[in-house]
Amino acid sequence: MRQYRVAIVGATGMVGQEFIKVLEQRNFPMTSIRLLASDRSAGKKLFVTHQEIEVKEAVPESFKGIDIALFSAGTETSRHFSPIASKSGAVVIDNSSAFRMYPEVPLVVPEVNPEDIKWHKGIIANPNCSTIQMVVALYPLHKVNPIKRIVVDSYQAVSGTGSAAVEELTTQAKQVLEGQSTIPHVYPHQIAFNVLPEIDVFLDNGYTREEWKLVEETRKIMHTDDIAISATCVRVPVYTGHSEAIHVEFSRPMSPDEARHILAHAPGVKVLDDPTISLYPQPWSVVDTDEVFIGRIRRDASHSCGLTIWVVADNLRKGAALNAVQIAEEMIKREWIHPGG
Repeated sequence: MRQYRVAIVGATGMVGQEFIKVLEQRNFPMTSIRLLASDRSAGKKLFVTHQEIEVKEAVPESFKGIDIALFSAGTETSRHFSPIASKSGAVVIDNSSAFRMYPEVPLVVPEVNPEDIKWHKGIIANPNCSTIQMVVALYPLHKVNPIKRIVVDSYQAVSGTGSAAVEELTTQAKQVLEGQSTIPHVYPHQIAFNVLPEIDVFLDNGYTREEWKLVEETRKIMHTDDIAISATCVRVPVYTGHSEAIHVEFSRPMSPDEARHILAHAPGVKVLDDPTISLYPQPWSVVDTDEVFIGRIRRDASHSCGLTIWVVADNLRKGAALNAVQIAEEMIKREWIHPGG
């Protein structure tokens, strides 16, 4: 098997470290790996495949001799370095929102639209975490019974914001339990024992940018502009694992049993759905798993062609690092990338 030279940009962040874990666990065919980050993190040492590797500051010369560059270092870093890496001969798989809606950049979830990888021009975008798990859950149903409308409410873990948010939740939880007051830094309000219906900035239409990502990205990935989509995204005091309550209107009625059968055979999906024993997906139980978990599949009592489902996934894994690595694996499998260019 061919071996590839890999770079990770943002290697010391939560998703960057998840990249390392996923590459190791999946025995990704690497001849070398280059760990890159900001000047603040340069000099740190991380273990990759039992070897200690020093993190280097990302500079334009960092991408010479790289075949695949996995980016998770924020939008500005991606905007600056992704074109440089691409011109150096690397295929960039970018986890930021920088290029997702560019017409010439594929936005890919391998279980849904792997063929889009083929027309990349050096950069491939990884979708938003909440979008990934929703389209993995809905696309198998959409192929059988076209979707007309989606209303989704997300319950998103603090790890989606980064390590500072994880630390803030821990600190605030201790303070509240000890009867102390809290001072929020990462979020606009206390996150411990609270929920915040505000993820990213508010737009002029009243939606947040996170909510609008779900709308636009879903349409691009599923190649449909006529699905009506509305979203409410909520930050919850959970460390890892995003949850979504999704209300779907189909072109024709679909029974819960038909949906369960379709989803039980869909790629990247695991159905956990038995209300008689309180069996349904939960964030704590999906950590470090690869699948998108689905449960509570039931008829929408408000619409004859509707279903309501509950969807949970590890936002750092399938919602970020794993999906990006799967894109690289798909390129390799289909021979759309070769070492050295």
